[in-house]
Amino acid sequence: MKGGITSMDIKAELISLLSNIGTGKMSGSAYDTAWIAQLGEIDRELSNQALDCLVEDQLPDGSWGAEKPFYYHDRVVNTLATMLALTRHGRRALDKRAISAGIKALEQITSTATRGLKADHNGATVGFEMIVPTLVEEAEQLGIISQQSDRILGRLGRSRIKKIEMLKGSRISRNLTFAFSSEMAGLDGQNILDVANLQENNGSVGNSPSATAYFALHVKPADQKAMSYLRSISTDGGVPFAAPFDIFERAWVLWNLSLLEPEKLDDEILACCKPHLDFLESSWKRGSGVGFSASYTPCDGDDSGVTFDTLVQFGRNLDIETLLCFEEKNHFLCYPLEANASISTNIHILGALKNGGFERNNPSIQKVLKFLRMSQISGKYWFDKWHVSPYYPTSHAIIACQGLDNEMCSGPISYILETQNEDGSWGYSDVPTAEETAYCLQALIYWKTHNGQVSQNQIKNGINWLNEHAVDPYLPLWIGKGLYCPQYIVRSAILSALGMALQEIGGKV
Repeated sequence: MKGGITSMDIKAELISLLSNIGTGKMSGSAYDTAWIAQLGEIDRELSNQALDCLVEDQLPDGSWGAEKPFYYHDRVVNTLATMLALTRHGRRALDKRAISAGIKALEQITSTATRGLKADHNGATVGFEMIVPTLVEEAEQLGIISQQSDRILGRLGRSRIKKIEMLKGSRISRNLTFAFSSEMAGLDGQNILDVANLQENNGSVGNSPSATAYFALHVKPADQKAMSYLRSISTDGGVPFAAPFDIFERAWVLWNLSLLEPEKLDDEILACCKPHLDFLESSWKRGSGVGFSASYTPCDGDDSGVTFDTLVQFGRNLDIETLLCFEEKNHFLCYPLEANASISTNIHILGALKNGGFERNNPSIQKVLKFLRMSQISGKYWFDKWHVSPYYPTSHAIIACQGLDNEMCSGPISYILETQNEDGSWGYSDVPTAEETAYCLQALIYWKTHNGQVSQNQIKNGINWLNEHAVDPYLPLWIGKGLYCPQYIVRSAILSALGMALQEIGGKV
């Protein structure tokens, strides 16, 4: 899609995208693949394919995880898990070379862990505090790393023991989000697992490859349903950190398309949207909402908020009272018992309530606005626990808050304008990305459409850059158990920004 933007380009790309979305397309996870690699006694072929994938994906410094952006939690959990798998199951010469380089990388990582982990603005990856101590203990036993004792990774181990003690008497089943990180139970805490009620109907534990591999290794060895699930999601040995994520993918893709205003979309595009809208509507549970997948039991505020907002904007009717089930005293929940509130969840629920008909003076609207004002950094931007870039929550906040609190949007608009690179792009880390540039352009064009106070020149420069850098691969900027990229969701944000720019100059999508 190089050169000028044309209606035919955007339309063709959107139809192609809508024809492909479904169960979810996501970049691979070294952490989850490392768990698959440990299944050698159960499925040698699957294990060897995973080992091949891990060796191929080793970074130049010997570690594993995202090369860019560098996120300390991501490198720690991916490198630890991979080194354990290679040390226990690697037999070939190339495995041994990978192990040698990996040990050196781990020494560097663990020696700077105390400072490095504190440097990640968004905090820990999913389950980090409970998962990493089990990996550290095993790595120490195998002699891969030295004793961590009073270092931060050692202190996490003591914290995990206390949390396991607190969970005694509780039973983690598929109804609880803890199931997604069941491997945190290790070998010493399996008493907290409700084994008979842990698996989903598809055989997975929480739609998590790592949790399911742990289950097939240590809880119900060689369980047929678990192994069938793992074989079904493996691609050339690699696996994502979650599969399927059919609601998450559809809801975010269609939300991005909703910024093009459904009434202005081509009939052929709308026809392609219909089956996905039907799927989302049929997945909605009154009083509960939705989770990231129709095959995943727990529901959450983020997927529910985006799904509701999307369906309403495409003319579907849902019960707004379900969203209020996630309301707490000072904010809205993403998941019950979460340690810290999600900024983006509250932003998405705010947008859903606004488009669902709640007025500015509604107490729930005011609650979220107050929460966002209090969590805003320097009056300019937000960070969130699900994404490494501040441009993701900040851009979505501008769109949700427009018309409700325009004053709170002024700082974020200035922040986006002031941080644009000379070439027209945006990127919080070392490199500009198409994803972050798309978010910023979505916010600026949306703001300009409703308020008319944004430099057209800056939008034009951003669009020109995005038009030249719209194709993948895209960097992994989303936070799971490691960093990952939901490719079709990112692609939809890019096409949305390009389509919005086309509409602004009078074109049709």
